[in-house]
Amino acid sequence: MGVVTPAGVTTLGYVLVGVALGTCSGLTPGLHANNFALLLASVVPALPGPPLALGAAMLAAGVVHTFLDVVPALALGVPDPATAAVTLPGHRLVLDGRGREALRLSALGSGLAVLVALPVAVPLTHVVEAVYPTLRRHLPLVLAGVALVVVATEPTWRRRLAAAGTVVVAAGLGWATLDLDPTGPVAAGGVLAPLFAGLFGAPVLIEALDGDGVPPQADPTVTLDRLTVLGTASAGAGAGALVGYLPGVSAAVGTVLVLPAVPGRSGARGFLVASSGASTANTVFALFALVALGSPRTGVMVAMDRISATGPLLPLVGATCLAAAAGFALVVSVGDTYLRTVGRLDYARVSLGTGCLLVAVAYLFAGVPGLAVFALAALVGLLPVALGVRRVHLMAVLAPAIVAS
Repeated sequence: MGVVTPAGVTTLGYVLVGVALGTCSGLTPGLHANNFALLLASVVPALPGPPLALGAAMLAAGVVHTFLDVVPALALGVPDPATAAVTLPGHRLVLDGRGREALRLSALGSGLAVLVALPVAVPLTHVVEAVYPTLRRHLPLVLAGVALVVVATEPTWRRRLAAAGTVVVAAGLGWATLDLDPTGPVAAGGVLAPLFAGLFGAPVLIEALDGDGVPPQADPTVTLDRLTVLGTASAGAGAGALVGYLPGVSAAVGTVLVLPAVPGRSGARGFLVASSGASTANTVFALFALVALGSPRTGVMVAMDRISATGPLLPLVGATCLAAAAGFALVVSVGDTYLRTVGRLDYARVSLGTGCLLVAVAYLFAGVPGLAVFALAALVGLLPVALGVRRVHLMAVLAPAIVAS
């Protein structure tokens, strides 16, 4: 029979604090997970407590954030139905009155992906250890291959050419902005916050200004069968492995790469399950990559590495499981209320208010240069909508930093 130790109780307490922090950050529009983690890293070393407990708190916060960030993504920036063909898959479900189902699909994707990722993380990490030196030497070629495959997934040659152009423009934006020194009051995480808020937040809000907002939502019944949910969540775990071990690949990119391997057509629902799973499973694989390779892959891992909170693994895996369970419950309980509340408000004001929040986040993390980056990124972020291609191509903005490192 196990014995409860004071150290275990302390770690559990810190995990619960991390869950609370991840809830607040996940529900805040425009707050990127990496910026949040690096903000914690700047504060945590001054806090009392053992490094392992502090690391468990940051890990829990990161896991819960990946569960809950879907809530503002679905509720805020829902565009007009006429533009649904080029909006995010989750928004299409909200426009169809299936937002409550979308929340549950996202929670299932994240939760199941963690269950799939944990047993395969150890053997997969051993394989990656063997091939990583070769992979690292050829990383630019690998990333170029990934970009080509993602571009090739567009259904027509016109859209493939447009996607390639979007990749070039996004990479140029990254080359011009990623090395800028942040001057904001927080200055954690460089210009990532204004860059991502501009690329992915502002364009959706601009589209939504003429929209009708969140329509009444129907019952929360999940219409995908269990086998499809499990298959797409497993694909998401596979995407999370790509993200966790391969620098420069985002959850959305990984999902585009692996989802075609899933039998059948699950549409927007399947993409939502897989992308949510990829985002959360990424944390699991990134944890093992940090321990085995000594290379942090996410903002949370960078923060943990700074305070030497990378072992032993068992308490950290336990913190991940506890945070995943809390995140699953919170998505369902908080998400429905979030959608219902936003649906009652004047949506033009909601969109403008959220836009102001994004501007504030840009200034907070990067100062006046952050505002310029945000404005430029917002213009670039409108390209996929104008050209009729997926927003995932905008992730090429990170390519210059990855290749340079």
